[in-house]
Amino acid sequence: MFDWLSYDFMVTALWAVLLMVPLMALLGTMVVNNRMSFFSDALGHSALTGVAVGVVAGVSDYRWMLVGFGVVFALLMNRIRRSRLSSTDTVIGVFSSVGVALGLALLSAHGNLSNYQSLLVGDILSITGEELTVLALALAVTVALWLVCFNGFFAVSVSPALAKSKGLPTALLDNLFVVLVAVVVMLAIRWVGLLLINAMLILPAASARNVARSMRSYHLLSVVFGLFSGVVGLALSYYQGIATGPAIILVLAAVFFGTFLLRKK
Repeated sequence: MFDWLSYDFMVTALWAVLLMVPLMALLGTMVVNNRMSFFSDALGHSALTGVAVGVVAGVSDYRWMLVGFGVVFALLMNRIRRSRLSSTDTVIGVFSSVGVALGLALLSAHGNLSNYQSLLVGDILSITGEELTVLALALAVTVALWLVCFNGFFAVSVSPALAKSKGLPTALLDNLFVVLVAVVVMLAIRWVGLLLINAMLILPAASARNVARSMRSYHLLSVVFGLFSGVVGLALSYYQGIATGPAIILVLAAVFFGTFLLRKK
């Protein structure tokens, strides 16, 4: 049953799941609260442009270029979204379309499009020890920010006007949150894929919200559902010979529909 753990690359992938899934699950709770699922989806789509900018700039390791572009993209999209000059879904739709189109245009113009098609679905089995360290650091920073800023994040998600009347720096908290989401999404995009990254972020939290009875249980169940689906999906990909990312998402989807039925009862 556990013979898949006899391979070093599977053990490394397991560690990646144990680090990445709680990270995505924590952020996903607030993304769901803020109704920002399409926001994170647009961020994932913009990854192509981040990679293309790195290629055009001649950067061999495009990872940090990707993260930097994602932060700028997220802040700009959030600034226009908060201006209320256009509806939120329209702003996000425009940014998502531009992110994909510009990335495809730049990569195809430089003849590199086929080299980066793996970004569409990702490959968690290719993760290295150095990248595990980066994930562990990202998880530690996220947990620290959650402990310090959670009340502020939650107040802004419930009512920005009320939070501002209480003296909270709503703009700073909002921008800090979207920067955190952008960094995590851009770091994980190589292993999850831009087509699946949003599902990895949303499904654990959406499943937990179906059955949680308090904010504490909401976060705990999101992490538990994510870890369960990550480990089961990883094992399923080994035994069934399917891609790991889609396998994890399918298990997460099954958990969501199961909790949805429990919610209806």
